[in-house]
Amino acid sequence: MTSLDLKSALSSFCTGVAVITARRADGRPAGMAVQSFSSVSLDPPLVCFCPARTSASWPRIEAAGAFAVNILAAGQEELCRRFAVTGGDKFAGVPWSAGGNGAPLLDGALASVECDLEGVLDGGDHVIVLGRVTALAAHRDGPPLLYFRRSYGSLPSPSSSSMSASMPAARSRSEA
Repeated sequence: MTSLDLKSALSSFCTGVAVITARRADGRPAGMAVQSFSSVSLDPPLVCFCPARTSASWPRIEAAGAFAVNILAAGQEELCRRFAVTGGDKFAGVPWSAGGNGAPLLDGALASVECDLEGVLDGGDHVIVLGRVTALAAHRDGPPLLYFRRSYGSLPSPSSSSMSASMPAARSRSEA
């Protein structure tokens, strides 16, 4: 089994997409796109995400000690692409407001989850980040942005008569 075999098999699992944001000590925002976000525990309220050890954004978020998870909506593919690349000013022209912990809450996201950094665990070539939820909000209704087999897609609108989750053909993207 090679890493390509593993990537190929795991690409059959559809995930949502989120942008993790934080406010650095100097006041500047930091952010990164992830598809490895999950609920961990209701009591205490914990979530996790898994950035690559090679991520340039993760050390900035870790140093902040608090972060926000911005759950992206269908139609926010370009926003995701912006936060999936290394370098540049990812926040240029992106509307956001500061959450209670100072982390940027991105306009148009379906929901936001504000967290204090609870712990970081070894995850091989990634780390497993645990966040203790301190605040959350559902900002709007609508289908989420999904990632499946290196492409973006979305579910049908909840008002749609068909509840099948067919993924439309979508453009591929670079790895988050």
